[in-house]
Amino acid sequence: MPDKPRLLVIGSANMDLVVTAERVPRRGETLSGGEFKMVPGGKGANQAVACARLGAETHFVGRIGADAFGETLRQGYEREGLRIEHLVTDPDAPTGIAMIIVDADGDNSIVVAPGANKRCLPADLEPLEAVLDEVHCLVLQLEIPLDTVRAALRMGRERGVTTILDAGPPRALPPEVVALVDVISPNETEAEALLGRSIADVASAEAGARRLLQMGAAAAVMKLGAWGAVVATPDEVSHIRAQRVEAVDTTAAGDAFTAAMAVALAEGQSLREAVEIAVCAGALAVTVFGAQPSLPTREKLAEFCQDRGCRASLSP
Repeated sequence: MPDKPRLLVIGSANMDLVVTAERVPRRGETLSGGEFKMVPGGKGANQAVACARLGAETHFVGRIGADAFGETLRQGYEREGLRIEHLVTDPDAPTGIAMIIVDADGDNSIVVAPGANKRCLPADLEPLEAVLDEVHCLVLQLEIPLDTVRAALRMGRERGVTTILDAGPPRALPPEVVALVDVISPNETEAEALLGRSIADVASAEAGARRLLQMGAAAAVMKLGAWGAVVATPDEVSHIRAQRVEAVDTTAAGDAFTAAMAVALAEGQSLREAVEIAVCAGALAVTVFGAQPSLPTREKLAEFCQDRGCRASLSP
């Protein structure tokens, strides 16, 4: 492995309450479900854990509650080797939770109660100047307040740190936020919220990615699930096909994708190479039930890429 990449992930931490069912219930309907699990989640924490498993020295910044869920999450981050010196325990708000239904096809429906995540404010970033001077890449999502995301992107831009914004959950963004991003990475639903237009196939995804460049992003990576991904830079727009696997649970597949892309970029790979690796990471993640349990290690990802004959890969 090359010199260990150093990443900073700022974002949400949740405990996921997951139930399996044949399908999502209709309005007013009660279904008898299957298995129930409590699984650590939250887009920010998922991405931080994934980066650490892929070999990066990873700082995670966010907020958890002073409750049993928060303590369980903190202990898990310590076991994963995350740097959590700046993870705040909030005495006045509960740890965030996500209620997740996973259907028979492995697709999920999610409702999030953000709790302490919505109190992750720009003031929490003040101690991070020294960290930003050391990291190769800053990774953000939209499960914390937008003012905090904006402030973090500005700090990254001022220090020349590569910034990645996983644009989920879906929401519109002010142009000045998009213009601060080096790589913006929505899925189809998130892209529709950003652009106000439908993403129905690869061609519309390519058009949408070009539009994100026009909005100010330096590069755009559209996560398309079974269609793969679209990569757009000022020089080219290209489509990377998906890796075919049997899906068990799509929860956190996008987080595995974002983390693999960030680690590869931090190690000096090109954006296209990083996205090829990220597509493999997302494919691996859907083969395992649960959010953080599904996030692959560096060794498993390297083996998967080799078995599939990928041109790009992380070294074992």
